[in-house]
Amino acid sequence: MKESQIHIAVKLDDDKVPHQIKWNATDSSAHELQEAKAMLLAFWDAKDKSALRIDLWTKDMMMDEMADFFYQVLFTMGDTFERATGNAELKNDIKKFANAFHKKFEEAEQKKNG
Repeated sequence: MKESQIHIAVKLDDDKVPHQIKWNATDSSAHELQEAKAMLLAFWDAKDKSALRIDLWTKDMMMDEMADFFYQVLFTMGDTFERATGNAELKNDIKKFANAFHKKFEEAEQKKNG
């Protein structure tokens, strides 16, 4: 059995706010650490039947970038859910929600910016 590792390095400022997030994986074609402005990491604890999460973003992550990030994560979660369960109907529901979420964000931004 092969083992693969993902390494995440987070630099914090004096207030413990993420200043820099870098990561790499042993099975990645990129050999150097890759920089990211945000990350969402979730684990399923089968014993407690609960999700454990680490959500981090740097202070230079812009709001529109965060909205795009969430949109892409939500949208692709639909595909992941279908691969895991075979349920295409719920995949489509997740993707519809992602599209509605992003549209609502864009409308709110247009309204705010006049």
